Amino acid sequence: MYLSAGRAADTTAGVRRTRPSPARGTGARRAVAGNVIALGAVSLVTDVSAEMVTAVLPLYLVVGLGMSPLAFGALDGLYQGATVLSRLVGGHLADRAQRRKLVAGTGYALSACCKLALLAATTPWAVGAVLAADRTGKGLRTAPRDALISLSCPPEEQGRAFGVHRAMDTAGALLGPLAAFAVLWAARDGYDAVFVVSFCAAAFGVLLLVLFVRDASTRSPAAVNRKRRGPRSLRTLARTPGLPRLCLIAALLGVVTVSDSFLYLLLQRRLDLPTPYFPLLPVGAAAGFLLLAVPLGRLADRIGRRAVFLAGHGALLIAYGLLLASWAGGPATAGCVLVLLGVFYAATDGVLMAAAGPLLPPHLKASGLGLVQTAGALARFVGSLLFGAAWMYLGPEGALTVAATGLAVAMAVAVVLHRGSHP
Repeated sequence: MYLSAGRAADTTAGVRRTRPSPARGTGARRAVAGNVIALGAVSLVTDVSAEMVTAVLPLYLVVGLGMSPLAFGALDGLYQGATVLSRLVGGHLADRAQRRKLVAGTGYALSACCKLALLAATTPWAVGAVLAADRTGKGLRTAPRDALISLSCPPEEQGRAFGVHRAMDTAGALLGPLAAFAVLWAARDGYDAVFVVSFCAAAFGVLLLVLFVRDASTRSPAAVNRKRRGPRSLRTLARTPGLPRLCLIAALLGVVTVSDSFLYLLLQRRLDLPTPYFPLLPVGAAAGFLLLAVPLGRLADRIGRRAVFLAGHGALLIAYGLLLASWAGGPATAGCVLVLLGVFYAATDGVLMAAAGPLLPPHLKASGLGLVQTAGALARFVGSLLFGAAWMYLGPEGALTVAATGLAVAMAVAVVLHRGSHP
């Protein structure tokens, strides 16, 4: 659907792009760049690996290892927050060396090795250390990867390109929990088997990156000189119109976004779900994300990316409300909550990067995207700690009530900040 049978390579400012084959006609929709598809395939396989672990982790730690909700909140915050500095480092190194593929590949390889290391981790905090290293690898790769996507397509098609990538990524998120479910169902030493299969998938993703992803060069004499001016790059990003406001909105909403792991634990309590079925909970969210990532990306290109981003948080607020409603319960409510989570991610994940990409100069693309990602990751780190503490002292329903109220207030503030800004 997205790849044309014949493509002609075009070079603009040192960036490879694709244009439609003449046979398709000038009015036909242009195909998404092959580099975006290749990166999507890498993310698909890698997400199978990552989501296999993520799907079993809450139950493994809280039920299997007896971790308290407060300790799990701290560990989940570490899991989210370990990417904070590494996103900035990955973006800076990729722009400085103009080797975005190499930096991204290093991150993918580090995360793959961590899957095997989980076999040797026998305490909750040893698991936490391995997960921190895994998330460091994710942080290193994310900004360079998203910069490659942004540099592979024109500004007016950023939403669709990121939507296609996120849809492929989410196909992996859909398959990962199913694979974990199958392994837990079949294997005697279920958790260890999940970690081994996860490593094999991650290693295959690194191989796909090496063989099929092309780097995107933005070298120029001016860019070479700018490589030696790290502090000036940060000042340039701080003065980039619209970027500080976008970072503030991402951070404000991120701190009141409850981690998926906590939401799945709440659903498990509500449904009294048996352990082998727990990894299936992320499947509903992944299915919604998969189906809506491309349509919402295209919609964001047409009506404004920040508006779609805020609407996605509205879907999340509705999900919180359903979890809190005394009259809501059973599989139907759980299905609605999971679908709303999918809508939330489809309207926010790639859309936020599509909003930031056109604001940034090419030679600072990875650094700028890393800065936006870091703002959100740091906020989620703080949010996980706060939610874990609130769960401990207020109970799950009380903690979620506080989070829902905070999200409603944050959305109102974000609407005010959004006024007058570029979409």
